[in-house]
Amino acid sequence: MSITVRKIVRHREESMREFGQPLERPHVVAAVLAVIDNPYPREYVEDLVTLADELGEEIGQLVGPACVELLGEDVEAFGKVALVGTAGELEQGSALIHNLRFGNVFRDAAGGTELLPAAEKVGLAGAPIDVPLKHKTNAKTRSHHQTVTLVVPDAPREREIVVGCVAANTGRPLARLATFGAEVGQA
Repeated sequence: MSITVRKIVRHREESMREFGQPLERPHVVAAVLAVIDNPYPREYVEDLVTLADELGEEIGQLVGPACVELLGEDVEAFGKVALVGTAGELEQGSALIHNLRFGNVFRDAAGGTELLPAAEKVGLAGAPIDVPLKHKTNAKTRSHHQTVTLVVPDAPREREIVVGCVAANTGRPLARLATFGAEVGQA
């Protein structure tokens, strides 16, 4: 089996100022999303893993390296997303993105070692989804904990899933929190 892609959405934004302050360098976020036909049947099936194993690398290759390329510089923070149309099940989107055959493609392209933080939900076409990002090699790096909101105005349709990868070149603009554990003396 192979995936059926309706469209690919690429989003890239560069922020030069935050809260009235200039940034030392632009904060860049890139996202590549694939709008695919839901490969699972309409009725309940027990085994979601076999199909996710079969399709994971193909989907990962479609969005992971493209996200890194769109960012155009070294990835410091990353995350992944699945938004399932209303005639699908949350677990179907989860199966596709919580699969090492999917995640390892993006992790390798980004030079990461940490687990990819994720967001998944069922929603109507145009539903926003908030994607958490964390540092690619140290998830405890607080400066890189950030959330990106994504919207594809006409997706997912009822029998589609939006699957994607998100990357940032830095942590949050103007990050200035103490290191992880500092507030309880565990730095």
